[in-house]
Amino acid sequence: MNAPVRRLSAVVAVLFLALFGSSTFVQFVSANALDNRPGNARTIYKQYSRERGPIVAGKTVVAESTPSDDLFKFQRRYPQGALYAPVTGYYASVFGSSTGLESAMGPFLAGTADQLFFPRISDLLTGRKPQGASVELTIDPKVQRAAWDALGDQRGAVVALDPSTGAVLAMVSKPSYDPNKLATHSQSAAQKAYNRLLAATTKPLSNRAIAGDLYPPGSTFKLIDTAAALSTGKYHADSQLSAPGVLDLPQSTAVLPNDDRQPCGPNNQVSLADALRISCNTAFANLGMTLGSKALADQAEKFGFGRPLQIPLTVTPSSFPQTASQAQVAQASIGQFDVRATPMQMAMVAAGVANKGVVMQPYLVSRVRSSDLDVVYQAQPTAFSTAVSPEVAAEMTTMMEGVVESGTGTRAQIPGVKVAGKTGTAQHGGPAPDAWFTAFAPADNPKVAVGVVVENGGSAGEAASGGAVAAPIARQVMEAVLGQ
Repeated sequence: MNAPVRRLSAVVAVLFLALFGSSTFVQFVSANALDNRPGNARTIYKQYSRERGPIVAGKTVVAESTPSDDLFKFQRRYPQGALYAPVTGYYASVFGSSTGLESAMGPFLAGTADQLFFPRISDLLTGRKPQGASVELTIDPKVQRAAWDALGDQRGAVVALDPSTGAVLAMVSKPSYDPNKLATHSQSAAQKAYNRLLAATTKPLSNRAIAGDLYPPGSTFKLIDTAAALSTGKYHADSQLSAPGVLDLPQSTAVLPNDDRQPCGPNNQVSLADALRISCNTAFANLGMTLGSKALADQAEKFGFGRPLQIPLTVTPSSFPQTASQAQVAQASIGQFDVRATPMQMAMVAAGVANKGVVMQPYLVSRVRSSDLDVVYQAQPTAFSTAVSPEVAAEMTTMMEGVVESGTGTRAQIPGVKVAGKTGTAQHGGPAPDAWFTAFAPADNPKVAVGVVVENGGSAGEAASGGAVAAPIARQVMEAVLGQ
């Protein structure tokens, strides 16, 4: 072979090796990176052209995929619209994004979860088009609708739990939004809808039940004080507390008053049970300072404050402030200062008391079925923490019954049913206080625990209180569970 031919052969070999190397790099080394690039239309179409599994609450379909005559092949639909939007989230093909359970349970819904390996193999062997799994929720549609209707046009949230299992029976957040407008295959329409939601001052995309801007829980936090006090063994329901009309805060010019600025009992004294029943601020502020910040923080943590939680949606941890100031401890003891909580957290407090002191892990998904209807995931109730002893829980239950029977929570009464609850009216610097109520029923055989918050007093405005605004909402939700 002469020199020119050898040189030509060498050049051809180098070019072949370069081509082989580059194709290998693209197809193997860079394959995942290229597939996951946001602008890769083929990947997006492939992902969104698979029939996604439905999300179901009872017999109610809350998310489903229907055939479409475009490159996406399937259109995601939300037949219940805003009612379940904070739970389902949205699956937006034109954005290539998802939220809520559409994100948290995405691998199951898309059919790519490890638990669906064998159904995928079956689809491959039979030539059947792959399908996602169906996700079955713990939510009771009747209870969800009752919570939605009871909250009405007011801003706020409602959570209902089964105290014995942790199953979420209802989760409502208002204002909500229509996820169908974000799931549309029209990019311009979806973008306009998304921009409007982002610009809304009412923050409709926030799930107020578990996230968003957390709320000062107000007097519902007095349940934490009570639990901490009773757990020391030094206090009981009839223990006397100092309860003047106005409390001068230590090392401060500020004062902490009762609502009517009157003492809560004769000689500025009140029993612990009566202090909870009438929601006496000064009694619990004094009690909190006596117990100390650490005792309150430890008790709050036992109920779930400050602890991460997936249901599988991410729940923003509630918080109790780290402070050495007695004045701030007094304010925190009545759920003010820097105490912040979600309705989920306060429902967990009530549920823990209802369940003899054991807080169960809340969960939204009861089971997952493959496209062949085989169960590939089944929820198992799990203890989250032990907040108080059964004896303390029993004493708290009796005291919370007093709140509803003859205290601040009478509007939560259900004929023929014992209800245990606690009101809260939380100042937060807004135009009106937030109204709270947390409760469980029946008190002697609990089936449901609820947490309710109504922002800025709802329709009552400045005249709002937890007993007047939030308690009736909780009552309607509990009645729905109990079939009243």
